[in-house]
Amino acid sequence: MTKALEGIKIIDFTHVQAGPACTQLLAWYGADVIKVERPGSGDVTRNQLRDIPDADALYFTMLNSNKRSLTLNTKTPEGKEVLEKLIRTSDVMVENFGPGALDRMGFSWDRILELNPKMILASVKGFSEGHHYDDLKVYENVAQCAGGAASTTGWWDGPPTVSAAALGDSNTGMHLAIGILTALRQRDVTGKGQKVACSMQDSVLNLCRVKLRDQQRLDRLGYLEEYPQYPHGEFSDVVPRGGNAGGGGQPGWVLKCKGWENDDNAYIYFTIQGHAWAPICDAIGKPEWKEDPEYKTAAARQPHIEEIYAEIEKWLADKTKFEAVDILRKFDIPCAPVLSMKELAADKSLRESGTIVEVAHKKRGKYLTVGSPIKFSEMDIEVTGSPLLGEHTDEVLAELGYSDDRIAAMHEADAV
Repeated sequence: MTKALEGIKIIDFTHVQAGPACTQLLAWYGADVIKVERPGSGDVTRNQLRDIPDADALYFTMLNSNKRSLTLNTKTPEGKEVLEKLIRTSDVMVENFGPGALDRMGFSWDRILELNPKMILASVKGFSEGHHYDDLKVYENVAQCAGGAASTTGWWDGPPTVSAAALGDSNTGMHLAIGILTALRQRDVTGKGQKVACSMQDSVLNLCRVKLRDQQRLDRLGYLEEYPQYPHGEFSDVVPRGGNAGGGGQPGWVLKCKGWENDDNAYIYFTIQGHAWAPICDAIGKPEWKEDPEYKTAAARQPHIEEIYAEIEKWLADKTKFEAVDILRKFDIPCAPVLSMKELAADKSLRESGTIVEVAHKKRGKYLTVGSPIKFSEMDIEVTGSPLLGEHTDEVLAELGYSDDRIAAMHEADAV
């Protein structure tokens, strides 16, 4: 089956997570992604958090499947020559170097355009160009703090809290992938290349738009009725941390199920939507609440929301999280079990859908990784193992027109 991005060639000059997450997504969908790495070491994540000696770490393998690896010393004349040929024959270059790094390599934007006027140069940045912090080095948790996520996450009587989800890294990669595809589509129309940039701060803020919404509501009203602080608590002039509140106008909370004393994840998330109030009352054995003026409307319920959660927890006390969800789903009540990574890894449905896949690696054997979160009716996504360092160097050089003798000489000169 033909992949959507077949024929698109991408130079992957990225490392760690944000950039590799972007290029891996494009590789899954058919692009030829050539990961350019430093000879002898490669992407730093090959060695980070290793669980098998002398094998690429899971950090690397789970972000670089479906790619080819080319080792290249861009400081030598031979290495620069190879890169020039790559630029001439590629569609996209993705990089997450520090400011000015490409210029110092001799590949400014003007030079890239000279070599290939149709090139898309896509960059991951910590902050947008011209931002007063654009010289700061940014990692995942730095981005979460700068983008507003940390200030609105956690408990109101505790410090700002970062999320385990890669809001700064992988999220930025997903945004950049959208930008690349958009630029390629525009190139189809104009015939011209362009620069595409995505900052980690901007990407985090994009996912926090409802909190920016809440800041404006708070500025106008002085309170936020769907937050736990309402109506008994106090509000300052900034959006507070809301614990496990729903955040979307529908009250919700993480509630204990049977076994919570010994299982840190024996919980469900329970959402109290207005249209689901009557089914909720029926499900938990409180039919009298349906017409009780103290509980009948959302506004009436809010002052009693903690009492409502306590009653639901009583109903949950003799049910596992899976048993509870199986009952509640029959009443069309929004809820979900709190699933651990161990439970997700073993989830049959996720395996069958390709959301979690088992792939083979030449050194570490089989390992689990995430598959495509996007499903297509006319395209199958096959996830292959990540490349060994320099595994495809000779192959790529041959495609660029280098003879076997020239390739051997370049190896001897330690140029690639």
